[in-house]
Amino acid sequence: MRKDIMMVVGAGQISMAIARRCGFAKKIILGDRNMTNCNHIAQIMTNAGFDVVPFEMDLSSRESILRMIDKATEYGEIRYLVNGAGVSPSQASIETILKVDLYGTAVLLEEVGKVIACGGSGITISSQSGFRMPQLTADQDRQLAMTPTEDLLKLDILQPQNIRDTLHAYQIAKRCNEKRVMYECVRWGERGSRLNAIAPGIIVTPLAIDEFNGPRGDFYKNMFARCPAGRPGTTDEIANIAELLFSDAGAFITGSTFLADGGATASYYYGPLQPGLNN
Repeated sequence: MRKDIMMVVGAGQISMAIARRCGFAKKIILGDRNMTNCNHIAQIMTNAGFDVVPFEMDLSSRESILRMIDKATEYGEIRYLVNGAGVSPSQASIETILKVDLYGTAVLLEEVGKVIACGGSGITISSQSGFRMPQLTADQDRQLAMTPTEDLLKLDILQPQNIRDTLHAYQIAKRCNEKRVMYECVRWGERGSRLNAIAPGIIVTPLAIDEFNGPRGDFYKNMFARCPAGRPGTTDEIANIAELLFSDAGAFITGSTFLADGGATASYYYGPLQPGLNN
């Protein structure tokens, strides 16, 4: 029996939670730069009854992305995309964050959009950070959304003198993710497919633990302690949203970003997490 193809980029905990929730009876092509981790996650899922093919890929490289797409299409049409790859402000330089999280994601959405099956659906994992930076101008938003991918990193707002630090680079990369989803969903729609983003808040993963132990650790711990939910989230709660977006119940949803942060962003603007308050 021929299976639907699910392409999963990034062998992290959120990707695995989504793949376990939505990837049963599918052929899962799991890509990651770190093959030790990729093989480990693939083995966990294989032992749980999933059909997983690990594949070495680098999200910052168009050639690598195309190789993974070619590998996936050996088994049939790609029907589902999960992009959970990325680096955090405590893990990488400004240049790497922009090349992976911003440019790489834009290329992935563009290239998969050229081959996605009719009726297919894609999800990219963004971040609450994209909601916590000052608003850009309408022209800047349009540039992030529509600039040809190979020209993205040439934009004036992405030049080193205009990026304060790695957190700012991460925030603008995630803002770009949301704008690219809006732009690319139009092209995906021409193929009868949908594309959305999920912007998690603090979800307990190895990446989040790096942040807890990094220079902004106290900030993040305070954020989840004082947000309305009063706790960090779990990967399964992000998988809940992905399940909706991949299902027929989400058939009218495309070009959207789902903020799932326990109310941290709301508190940042209108509650005890407002900058300048004694919190």
